Amino acid sequence: MRLSTKGRYAVMAMADLARNGSGPAAGESEKVRAVSLAEIATRQEISLSYLEQLFSRLRRHGLVESVRGPGGGYRLARPPRETAVADIVLAVDEPIRATRCAGQDSPRGCMMGGERCITHHLWEDLGLEIHRYLASVSLEDVVQRRTRRASPADLSEGARA
Repeated sequence: MRLSTKGRYAVMAMADLARNGSGPAAGESEKVRAVSLAEIATRQEISLSYLEQLFSRLRRHGLVESVRGPGGGYRLARPPRETAVADIVLAVDEPIRATRCAGQDSPRGCMMGGERCITHHLWEDLGLEIHRYLASVSLEDVVQRRTRRASPADLSEGARA
């Protein structure tokens, strides 16, 4: 599975930003307050230099805005309900995939002769399901703890389907 520390930490940091940047800054009526990376690093126990690298990528992908000066830091570029977790992961990582192959569009497979393994389509489909799920969950869902957890009944029904 290809969900690295970069993707996990970026989602953690963005959720922290969504939660702690929700109030307007002093003198501002519409914009949310900027949050410093040092604050996020302390709360989430993530290296500040690592966060700086992640936020550089997040800014390039239009997910955050930087604010300079006193009270500066970062704020979300769009509302948390409009930011999908998949967008965050893709901004800092390669596409989510579960296959060993070079890439989805590559004709070259993971086997020594270049062919695809017998389970290739299974893992490729799993990667697509993971992406679909992360695309369906917003940053607001994460902050509000509205991600769906499967109950034992859901799991047994899925096994019968």
